[in-house]
Amino acid sequence: MRHWMKYIKPYKAWFILGPLCMIVEVIGEVLMPMLLARVINAGNMGTLTVGSSIGTAGLMILIAVFMMAGGIGGCYFSSKASIAFAGDIRNDLYSKIQRFSFGNIDRFSTGSLVTRVTNDVTQMQNFVAMLMRMALRAPGMMIGGLIMAIRLRPDLATIFWVSIPALLLFVGGNILTAFPRFKEVQAKVDGLNSTVQENITNVRVVKSFVREEDEIKKFGKANSDLKNAAMRAMRIVIQMQPVTTLMMYITVIGVAWQGHALVLNGEMAVGDLSAFVNYVIQILSSLIMVTFLFMMSSRAMASAKRIREVLEEEPDLNDDDAKQKDLTVKEGSVEFRHVSFRYYKHSEDSVLEDISLTIEPGTIVGIIGSTGCGKSTLVSMIPRLYDPDEGEILVDGVNVRDYSLYNLREGVGMVLQKNVLFSGTVAENLRWGDENATDEEMIAAAKSSQADKFVSSFTDGYESNLDKGGNNLSGGQKQRLCIARALLKKPKILILDDSTSAVDTATEAQIRNAFSNELAGSTKIIIAQRIASVMDADQIIVMNEGRITGVGTHDELLASNTEYREIAESQLGKKGA
Repeated sequence: MRHWMKYIKPYKAWFILGPLCMIVEVIGEVLMPMLLARVINAGNMGTLTVGSSIGTAGLMILIAVFMMAGGIGGCYFSSKASIAFAGDIRNDLYSKIQRFSFGNIDRFSTGSLVTRVTNDVTQMQNFVAMLMRMALRAPGMMIGGLIMAIRLRPDLATIFWVSIPALLLFVGGNILTAFPRFKEVQAKVDGLNSTVQENITNVRVVKSFVREEDEIKKFGKANSDLKNAAMRAMRIVIQMQPVTTLMMYITVIGVAWQGHALVLNGEMAVGDLSAFVNYVIQILSSLIMVTFLFMMSSRAMASAKRIREVLEEEPDLNDDDAKQKDLTVKEGSVEFRHVSFRYYKHSEDSVLEDISLTIEPGTIVGIIGSTGCGKSTLVSMIPRLYDPDEGEILVDGVNVRDYSLYNLREGVGMVLQKNVLFSGTVAENLRWGDENATDEEMIAAAKSSQADKFVSSFTDGYESNLDKGGNNLSGGQKQRLCIARALLKKPKILILDDSTSAVDTATEAQIRNAFSNELAGSTKIIIAQRIASVMDADQIIVMNEGRITGVGTHDELLASNTEYREIAESQLGKKGA
């Protein structure tokens, strides 16, 4: 419970008022059978008068009004409290996920994180709302009903010594069985969400390879797994209602069987027997309420555990130990010292192995090599998207771990290999680079990246809406907008990860010229597959299988590096090389 107190304290007034209002309803529930018994007994004995019946009816109406007010108040405050409680948890979950490294996200999977932020939080919300309505109401009805029943006929009340323990044993056994099953249900929801998320995100690839039927089968399996897990869990819930109701009515029949003899012998008034039966129903109904509350708690506990796993997960990358948190990137020099890295930490094979490299500030550096040789991983370590397993990376002569993540990443601009745009306008996407940029600055960045021409052709220009992921743009258009976004940031280190692969060579040349003019003092690192993209760089790094195999200018590498020369000849021909 202590883990959730921080979400309860801001709304403690609602958390208190909700159950208190329900107590008003409980008091009415307990008093009503006694008033009804008074009317029945008076009528049976012939002592009922118009005045007394009106007085009793008026009192019952007044109690009913208070019960209604209590019930409405209880539902109102419990709804407000549970919604606010869930909203704060959802905010904290989302904020925590934003601080996760790629490694943290991989451990949970995207689909699982979506389920935890949505479905699991909703389970907690529903449970809190039900708990507030039933936490005092059910025990209050049970205790009040027991007191009144014992007060009426202590001998008849002994039947509860059998019925209540039997009901509690049944409930306890079902709860122990339900918890692992509901935990399994939530895991299957994760799998279903992951399948849907993967399919919709990659719908173009699915259609391109005509894999719709395979994806339907894949979804069908995930959906079937969820259905089967849910049915195994719901079998327990399904049997709860009829079994508990059966036990309740067996008790009522037992009371009626014993009570009718007492009434016939004149030892008990008819009204008192009616009231006693009502109290039996109240007591056992309250136990049934508790039963369903515990059943809800089984699923809520499974969800709460999953939520806590996210909240208690420590991000792999943080700046808690940063020694110079106020330091910013001013020059843009980069140095790798004996850096090695593995994605799978227990694997013997390294993605990068013993990388040592120095990049001077303000220079243009090209990185070229075969697919999968570690180029993207190498540059991802500069803004600490990953940390090396061995060695260190320095920016401006300072270990990147000593910067705050915010200041380090503010000084580094990245145009990733996968061009990512968000739903919203073109202007909103560009201002990710600088949220305070003027329209003139934004348009200038778009012109430098050769994006202004096609944006201006849109009906609404820079206020045109983009679909999620920029799916209403071509690959080249997305690349140019992503480059404009990075230019608008004016970083001291700009990393372009194969970010001009979808534009023609003439446009690419214009973009490279813009880099020299717009970011003259910045360090520019260009990962490319085309020799033409990097041949004019101050320094070219050749990589193969996680190692650097050559460093130099275009002419130097042609003369000294066989691998680079082969790439150049394959792309430019011997004459061009």
